[in-house]
Amino acid sequence: MYKFLLILTLSLGSTGYFACTSKAEEKQSAKVAEHKEKPYWINPGGTTIGTRFLLPEGFSRVPVASGSFAEYLRNLELKPDGTKALLFNGQLKEPQDVYAAVINLDVGTKDLQQCADAVMRLRAEYFYKTGQFDKIQFHFTSGSLAEYTKYAEGYRAVINGSTVKWEKKEKPDNSYGTFRRYMDLVFMYSGTLSLDKELKPKADWENIQAGDVVIYGGSPGHCVIVTDVAQNTDTGEKIFLIAQSWMPAQDIHVLTNPHMRPDLSPWYSNRFDGVFYSAECVFDRNNLKSWE
Repeated sequence: MYKFLLILTLSLGSTGYFACTSKAEEKQSAKVAEHKEKPYWINPGGTTIGTRFLLPEGFSRVPVASGSFAEYLRNLELKPDGTKALLFNGQLKEPQDVYAAVINLDVGTKDLQQCADAVMRLRAEYFYKTGQFDKIQFHFTSGSLAEYTKYAEGYRAVINGSTVKWEKKEKPDNSYGTFRRYMDLVFMYSGTLSLDKELKPKADWENIQAGDVVIYGGSPGHCVIVTDVAQNTDTGEKIFLIAQSWMPAQDIHVLTNPHMRPDLSPWYSNRFDGVFYSAECVFDRNNLKSWE
C-alpha cells in the first residue's frame, strides 16, 4: 500500500524486476503511437465486465464455474461508459488515459483503498455476497490475522505497535456497514507485503485465470487482479483483463494495454517475452500468483 506519490521505483531481488511510472514507458512510446487511433474492444452499452468488453476474432470466453470467484469478477457491475475514475476526495485520478472502465464499488472517504486493498476488497465482496463469511480473513503486515467473523461478533483490534489483541467491544452485527468498517481496518494495516505472502506462486501464464494477481510485495509495491479471461481455440493463446486501484486511494478501474499489445487493448495476451507491462507498472513474469 502506498502513502506517497511514486514516480519511479526499480527493485531487483528475489521477486525480480518491478517498476512503476505515472506516465507511459518511453521505450514503448513508438508502439503506443502506432496504435493510438485503433478502437478498443468495447461495447459502450455493456454494464458488466462480461458485456462491456468485446472479443477479438477467434477468441471465446473461458468457461467459469457457477458461483465461483471468476464468475463474480466477470459479472462485476461497471459504471456507465465514459465515467471518470476519481480519487477518494472526489478529484480526478491521474493520468486519465490508462483505464477503459470504472468498477461500480465505492472507494470510501479516506485514503485507504489503494492497490492491494482493491484486490482484497473484491475477494471479500465475493465471499460476503455468497455468504462465505468465515473465508473473509486477511493478515496485517505485522502477521496478525484479522477475521471478519470475529469482527462481526463485536471484537475490535487493539493495536500496540506490532502487537494486536482482539477485545469484545460491540454487539454482534453482520450488516454491510460492519463489513465495510472491517475492510477499512484491513486496508489500514495490510498491504502488498502481507497480500503477497497469502498468495501462492503460479508456475506460468498458460493457466492464467480470473482472480489471479500480478503482485510485487514491497514498500512500496503494487498489484493488479485478473478479472476475465478468453482463449483462442486454434492457437491456445489467452487474453485477459486486469483491474487495479492506485494511490491516492481511487475507484477500482479496468486498465488499458498501451504498452504490450495496444491493438488488443484493454485485453492483455499471456504470450509475451521478458517483463510484463501493465498500463502503469512493469512486473517480472514471476510475479503472477493465485489464491489457491
